[in-house]
Amino acid sequence: DPLLAASKIASSGIFAQSERMRVVAENMANANSTGKTPGADAYRRKTVSFENTYNDVLGADTVNVGEVAEDKSPFKIEHRPGDPAADKDGNVKLPNVDMLIEMADMREAVRGYSANTQVIKQVREMTLMTIDLLRGT
Repeated sequence: DPLLAASKIASSGIFAQSERMRVVAENMANANSTGKTPGADAYRRKTVSFENTYNDVLGADTVNVGEVAEDKSPFKIEHRPGDPAADKDGNVKLPNVDMLIEMADMREAVRGYSANTQVIKQVREMTLMTIDLLRGT
């Protein structure tokens, strides 16, 4: 059934985008998290990758979360003598989280989520219209 397939494909997109939003929220929540010991690494930004998976039952590709990985870009270094996370030189490693990037990622995730939600709403409306036509109303 093409309507059921469209709905399941959109559902997989909703799940993938909600996972992306969860990771972005985690990054934002830890944007100022330093290490707990002197010279320790700070929080490392996470990224989400998606992958297409062919679904034999639907006869179509669905989207899945491929991997949640750590961003290997360098930490920001700030001179903060006396900070519990400062190394012997007084430098603290700060997370490699850029709030502008996180906001852009969240905006994209929200748009993708909304687009998939609209597909499901349209499928529902088309199904109801088909039922009405079959009833003869």
